[in-house]
Amino acid sequence: MDNVHLVPEEEEDDLYTGYNDYNPTFDGEDLHNDEGFQQAVRTSHGRRPPMTAKYPGTAIGGRPIGTAYGVSKAYGFTPSENSIDGAARPMTAVRAAGYSSSIARGSVFDPLGQSKGPAPPLETRNEDTPEEKIKILEKKVNDLIEESCLAHARGDLQLSLEKAKEAGRKERALVRQREQTGTADHINLDLTYSVLFNLANQYANNDMYTEALNTYQVIVKNKMFSNAGRLKVNMANIYFKQKNYTKAIKFYRMALDQISNAHNAMRIKIMQNIGVVFIHMGQYSDAITSFEYIMSENPNIKTGFNLILCYYAIGDRERMKKAFQKLICVPLGIDDDDKYIPPNDDPHANMVIEAIKNDKLHQMERERKALAEKYIMTSAKFIAPAIESSFAAGFDWCVDMVKGSQYVELANDLEINKAITYLRQRDFRQAVETLKMFEKKDSRVKSAAATNLSFLYFLEKDYDQADRYAELAMSADRYNPAALVNKGNTEFVKEDYEKAAEFYKEALHNDSSCTEALYNLGLTYKRLGRLEEALDCFLKLHAILRNSAQVMYQLANLYEMLEDPHQAIEWLMQLTSVTPTDAQVLAKLGDLYDNEGDKSQAFQYYYESYRYFPSNISVIEWLGAYYIDTQFCEKAIQYFERATLIQPTQVKWQLMVASCYRRSGNYQKALETYKDIHRKFPENVECLRFLVRLCTDMGLKEVQDYATKLKKVEKMKEIREQRVRSGRDSSARGRREGSAGSGEWTKCLQLQLGLFGCVFSDSGQSNHGTSAKGERLSVKLKTLPGSNEPYEASTQQEIDASYVDPLGPQMQGPKTAARKRTEEDEFADEELGDDLLPE
Repeated sequence: MDNVHLVPEEEEDDLYTGYNDYNPTFDGEDLHNDEGFQQAVRTSHGRRPPMTAKYPGTAIGGRPIGTAYGVSKAYGFTPSENSIDGAARPMTAVRAAGYSSSIARGSVFDPLGQSKGPAPPLETRNEDTPEEKIKILEKKVNDLIEESCLAHARGDLQLSLEKAKEAGRKERALVRQREQTGTADHINLDLTYSVLFNLANQYANNDMYTEALNTYQVIVKNKMFSNAGRLKVNMANIYFKQKNYTKAIKFYRMALDQISNAHNAMRIKIMQNIGVVFIHMGQYSDAITSFEYIMSENPNIKTGFNLILCYYAIGDRERMKKAFQKLICVPLGIDDDDKYIPPNDDPHANMVIEAIKNDKLHQMERERKALAEKYIMTSAKFIAPAIESSFAAGFDWCVDMVKGSQYVELANDLEINKAITYLRQRDFRQAVETLKMFEKKDSRVKSAAATNLSFLYFLEKDYDQADRYAELAMSADRYNPAALVNKGNTEFVKEDYEKAAEFYKEALHNDSSCTEALYNLGLTYKRLGRLEEALDCFLKLHAILRNSAQVMYQLANLYEMLEDPHQAIEWLMQLTSVTPTDAQVLAKLGDLYDNEGDKSQAFQYYYESYRYFPSNISVIEWLGAYYIDTQFCEKAIQYFERATLIQPTQVKWQLMVASCYRRSGNYQKALETYKDIHRKFPENVECLRFLVRLCTDMGLKEVQDYATKLKKVEKMKEIREQRVRSGRDSSARGRREGSAGSGEWTKCLQLQLGLFGCVFSDSGQSNHGTSAKGERLSVKLKTLPGSNEPYEASTQQEIDASYVDPLGPQMQGPKTAARKRTEEDEFADEELGDDLLPE
């Protein structure tokens, strides 16, 4: 330890000396002993005297410190010189954080300035300046163009045109305002082009072709619009709609010159339009030139079809064949359908395929393929008779060509179309033979062929063969709705309605849009008496076929059967909107209104029915009865005269005409009519009675002759009735006695029945059993007023058996069997006996 020498403390050099010292200004614990601070607190405007370092000799002891409350005078500044609004110089280093060196008395710590209230509102934009006005007007023009386009998309063409016109007015006002403010160099040409182009389009959409052409001309002639020459295509389209084909060709070619070769697709479309215009002009050679160029550059299905049409028009067989071969070789740009078949081992791929199986792209592909198949089928059907010596040979050539193309599945469809063509040519044998060739084909084609065969045999009423081929079609493809419908039809004609309904329902289960099955199912329920279910079927069918007259009539008929005449009338009214000239529908409406007691509406529809079809006896009868009921007998005459022309052998219509003349007071005309009836029907009792009555009232000498004829006819009628009664009594007695009677009596009875087993009516026709004439009498006659009128019979059996003359007492001859026979009666029996008809 003696050898150890310690360094004295005053000699130590401490590197950290002074760092633990701090300015007493920040010493908050000693503030209550600080006289300057206390004085500043007690006075409202005191200033703290400058402070010096409390501990001299430190690193910061010799430097004056500027505080929030004072600044050292060592720099020659006083607090008043360095203050702002009475406050000390701000601490700029911490001002951004929200701190300030000047703190007012009573203030709180608020670095975010929330105590000052909400921020003042933004200054409004001054719209009075010309530039702002121009910007607002430009925005209005753009909004109007957009509204016009949206209205056109909704189908409101009138509104779209109005918006386009308003946009044009606003745009012209905008240009004038630019010129007034001296900013014409800043005119928005794109906006002007948009306004004019939209206006021209809307004119064309509203069929205002002259205005549209004028507007397009304004755009085309303005050299400031780039690529405006392309709009000549639109002008050519308008000329085409106006059938001004020469100008259409001219403008199409001008537009073609304006489009460079870089836009090949646009040029191809214009060339196609030129070819179509040439077809309309009948210049097939020029059209062929355009279409051949397209097929060599960029072939498509529609152009190939048009090319075949042109070759067919000029009758060039070889070029038709070449064009057909080109048509079936046109690439569609569609992927194979195998990509939509999901693999079994990859669930992720299955989900992707399920998502794209029915997306927009796949739908577009199906539509394009269906369109191509339609063009190919149509081409084959109309060139088949022209390219070979016979229709069958031409169709076979088309089938061979299709089998070697990408449309190989169309070959079978072409064969079926061949059979359908045979049907249209009424060659049923060839059609059946062609369809029978498919019995060994694959299931789909076999089912289609068997379905057509079943339908053919059904039309020929060979229901057994129809049923056989319907079964064959169902066995080949159970999900074929047409086959199920045919099978149901065969059961329907066999009156097995329950089984027919089952097949119709199965067809609907396989294809809910099969309208034939739904219609037939409704008819089946109607036959079964299940009217509510039939009504449900036809209501569903009406939702699918909105304008089907058959469906509407079935609905009206069902409501009538359900005793709901108001609904029946409503559906018939809808039916008249679809078929306004259907006389049967109008007559049915008249009948329903007549049953409801609305005679005026019934007359309106009956009259309309008569106007469209003046040969309907029931309508004529109702109209005649209506005019008689309303005391307008003169108007009823024309209807009964029409009925006389339609049924000249029916005496009742001529009696109606005579009765109308008599009721209207024209006795002379009535007498002439009755005389004419007597010449045609000399045995008519009614006519003779009226002749006797009229001759008596008019004092004519002919009354005795007519009275004698009346007695003869009445007596003859009584004798015939007695013979009929006796014959009936004898036959009844013979039946009671059995078949054990003698042969002679049987022969005598048979002879009597053969001669007198009928009643000769007043119109010259025989009535077997009940009167045939009574059966022919219309029910409408029973609605005529009064049983004593000349146009009504009291019974439906014979109109002349109980006639009452309204003008006086009835003149009847004696009709009792006990009256003594006269020579005239015997003569009448002998005279008319040969006219009796055997039963």
